[in-house]
Amino acid sequence: MTTDANSPLRTLPGIDELLRDAAAGVLIEAYGRSLVATVAREAVAASRAALAAGEAREADAAGLLDAIAARLAALMQPTLVPVLNLTGTVLHTNLGRAPLPEEAISAMTAVASGASNLEFDLARGRRGDRDSLVEDWICRLTGAEAATVVNNNAAAVLLVLNTLARRREVPVSRGELVEIGGAFRVPDVMARAGAKLVEVGTTNRTHRADFAQAIGPRTAALMKVHTSNYVIEGFTAAVAERELAALAHAHDLPFVVDLGSGTLVDLSAWGLPREPTVAEALAAGADLVTFSGDKLLGGPQCGIVAGRAELVRKVRKNPLKRALRVDKLTLAALGAVLRLYADPASLATRLPTLRLLSRSQADIQAQAARLRAPLAVALGTGYAVEVVACTSQIGSGALPIESLPSAGLAVRRPGAGGRAPERLAARFRALPLPVVGRVADGALVFDLRCLDNEAGFTDQLALLGSAETTA
Repeated sequence: MTTDANSPLRTLPGIDELLRDAAAGVLIEAYGRSLVATVAREAVAASRAALAAGEAREADAAGLLDAIAARLAALMQPTLVPVLNLTGTVLHTNLGRAPLPEEAISAMTAVASGASNLEFDLARGRRGDRDSLVEDWICRLTGAEAATVVNNNAAAVLLVLNTLARRREVPVSRGELVEIGGAFRVPDVMARAGAKLVEVGTTNRTHRADFAQAIGPRTAALMKVHTSNYVIEGFTAAVAERELAALAHAHDLPFVVDLGSGTLVDLSAWGLPREPTVAEALAAGADLVTFSGDKLLGGPQCGIVAGRAELVRKVRKNPLKRALRVDKLTLAALGAVLRLYADPASLATRLPTLRLLSRSQADIQAQAARLRAPLAVALGTGYAVEVVACTSQIGSGALPIESLPSAGLAVRRPGAGGRAPERLAARFRALPLPVVGRVADGALVFDLRCLDNEAGFTDQLALLGSAETTA
């Protein structure tokens, strides 16, 4: 294919020519020849397309090298970055859920750079079990005989059902057929586990007799799912865990409780709404309890199965366990978090999740008052910034109808169009340390309950102008 002598395509430099340039040499030193060459080809291809479409009149090496340098810099930026969560949702699934304590971060760092005793028994000098690294503390804190850990609570439920109820039936109340985030549903998880769901009762009322009538020769277990992300109110009835346990055991069946958010302590001790604990479920007769490590427990993402040793051993022997197991970083972080529970008196100061949940409205309001003026100055005279009362939520399906009194800052631009709050929100998300708030009632609202890093917020306000984007 030939190119007309007057065609702008003739201005395109070749790849070899570009890579011989001194500026390319600097890039090769920084990023390696292979990546620079690949990005150079992409840049030349993009320029060729622009010239062919008449979107550009010529191409030059200097301009292409600038584009290559910019693309390389963007490529090498991490895509998973810290943000400031000012949405008002403490355990925000999209923003990483529970923040980890320093003890957990240190524990992860200590084992990240080299070998560790992940599956090695140091006392006996032979292969060990990675569950043993955290099992003792899980049992101490819950009263369980044994425990195992997988990558999240949905995996824990899947593994338990696949172990105990594959090709068999499991009765569950219709009012407990939960859908969690991302359209993952308990019936779907059960089906993938190979268990057959038997719905009992009605959406709002289920009785012991409903379960009793559902028990047959193919029944493998009875199951109760804690509806942690919704509440049915009004004319309702549910079977207590102790009753279901007694019924299951009378028929020589295991009783499984999916507790979801999985708190280990009574939250009412810190002025928070009460949530059932793992220890209470086991004391009521549950044979196995599944729960999350990264919700109210305040640890890393994982799912925990705790309960009778005989059943936990069966779960561990399931071939799926290997596919769902957690790595050394998760176990290191989980172990550090569990050890914090040894001293409940200091838990609210050492566990970030509990500290943020129990933070007083007066403290948050004082912070809002401090930050109002710096924010107003940074935004300029076209914006109105006011301290407002807010209601935070716990998030990630925990205590869905409960709210926490909070405070924050509401930013409005009088006279601007209806998209002004979204455009402003985009400017804050474009900051070096992205700030994520929420748009409500024509304003960009920053709920400050989770703002631990106050300096990180204020120190970059001067960059708001340069971060402006269009919506």
